[in-house]
Amino acid sequence: MAQGSSMRNSSIGRMVEKEIDLSKWTCRQKIGQMLLCGFDGTEPTDDIVRLIQEHSIGGVILFARNIRNKEQVAQMNAALQLTALESGTEPLWISIDQEGGMVARLTEGVALMPGNMAIAAGGMESAAYRAANITGQELRALGINLNFAPDLDVNNNPNNPVIGVRSFGESAERVGKLGVEAIRGLQEAQVVATAKHFPGHGDTDVDSHLDLPTITHPRERIYEVELAPFLKAIEAEVDAIMSSHIYFPAFEPDKLPATLSKRVLTGLLREELGYEGIIMTDCMEMNAIAEHYGTVQAAVMAIEAGADIVLLSHRHDLQYAAIEALVEAVESGRLSEARLDASVRRLLALKARRGVTAAAVAASAAAPTASEAFARVGGSEHAQVARALSEASVTRVRAEAGLLPLAASVPTLVLGVQPAAVSQVDEAYAAAPTTLGGALRALGAAMEERVIALDALAGQVDGLVSLAADYGQIVVATYNAAFHPAQGELVRRLIDLGKRPIVVALRNPYDLLQCPDAPAYIAIYESRPLALQSAAKHLLGLIPAPGKLPVSIGDLYCAGHGGELEC
Repeated sequence: MAQGSSMRNSSIGRMVEKEIDLSKWTCRQKIGQMLLCGFDGTEPTDDIVRLIQEHSIGGVILFARNIRNKEQVAQMNAALQLTALESGTEPLWISIDQEGGMVARLTEGVALMPGNMAIAAGGMESAAYRAANITGQELRALGINLNFAPDLDVNNNPNNPVIGVRSFGESAERVGKLGVEAIRGLQEAQVVATAKHFPGHGDTDVDSHLDLPTITHPRERIYEVELAPFLKAIEAEVDAIMSSHIYFPAFEPDKLPATLSKRVLTGLLREELGYEGIIMTDCMEMNAIAEHYGTVQAAVMAIEAGADIVLLSHRHDLQYAAIEALVEAVESGRLSEARLDASVRRLLALKARRGVTAAAVAASAAAPTASEAFARVGGSEHAQVARALSEASVTRVRAEAGLLPLAASVPTLVLGVQPAAVSQVDEAYAAAPTTLGGALRALGAAMEERVIALDALAGQVDGLVSLAADYGQIVVATYNAAFHPAQGELVRRLIDLGKRPIVVALRNPYDLLQCPDAPAYIAIYESRPLALQSAAKHLLGLIPAPGKLPVSIGDLYCAGHGGELEC
């Protein structure tokens, strides 16, 4: 979208806000519009229906627990929207985390795009646009109109347990450029883009799902690094910005996370940076909020701070309690109705701008799986793009002479780990249906494979080293080795045995720090089936490895290293 067009949309949005008449709205209806609520199951539950009908909630949040297949998702979303229309409330935001790669709720029947770090490794800014735009087209065809993406965190901390490959890398400038392309791709598909996690979650070593992280850098450094991509997003008229549950002493002298800080959400984001779009919280049931402030009272604090949308992803008792707490806050004078009005006008104006209107919703909900757009979801055209982007991301960091490609005549052993969630953001991430060995076999390669659960690996290193003695080629697939150090021990023991293992990092490229003497090292940034297929093709010499590291690996390799073009 050209800058002029973007500015016109912003002006139109502000005009629509001024024209919205809230004089007949009740306080409860306004509060409802400011909540996004989750629910269990693959069809609307009694509780979510009640929240829509009786409390006019602004929308719902979908997780993997709500998804069976694309037909079911489209039909469920249509049922949710019809519930809203029939009850006389506003059409719903139907939201999801579909970042691509390792954080995606929709994985089957769609063209699942590579994640941010894989996109960045491929090197082309246009790839971020294409991936986001196709994702947006498919989400919209399924009835989803708000995506919690892109992640604009600058991942400059190798020990970050929650961001890592969800980031475009360690360069603030690069993150900003690719992030703007992703924003443009989603919004041109008429899906709300959400830049997250403001003011920045990249330099933390604590998962805010579990506790309250702190970033102690001074203002100047935060402006240069953490805030830089968000400044680009604001210039690009991003629809929404999600706050982080992180404490920034440089902006907030009281110990309040950004989500609850008026100095951050209103003083910094609204006033200092001039942002006029939607501000939303991350989930208020995360431990950084729930254990320190209490989910219900924190919902009130977040709106006091300047949030337009509060996310309550799981428990219905907390959703109902938050509504009552917000009503009480208005009745007591703690929150003014004028404060609610400002947010509701912004939200309704954005719904109008993104086509989330009664007429549009009614038309699509009447036959949710009959459209041409639905027919293209997961189709060959979109899948080819995903495959090309994945293959472009494969990064050969190093390879001693003679190790690659694998020789068909040499007995080969693949030692892999069963990936597991490091952070709650992965939402009970299970092993992909394809292993690296399985991907190699699918291409005709013969080998033995052992797949070991991460938590069990430490007790099996001796046996695996003994097994490896009879094999001339050994491939070790690692997954977040810094958090499971037995993987590094396994590689070092194989080297001590006289073997030359080829290490393939299935997620964080930082795994090489745990086995710096690995004779060959390949990074693929995710363990989704498509990434495994791309890695297998390179191991067998079928495709090159054009990817370049988006992050530095300690002092071993700097960002930008790679680009191996030899098959």
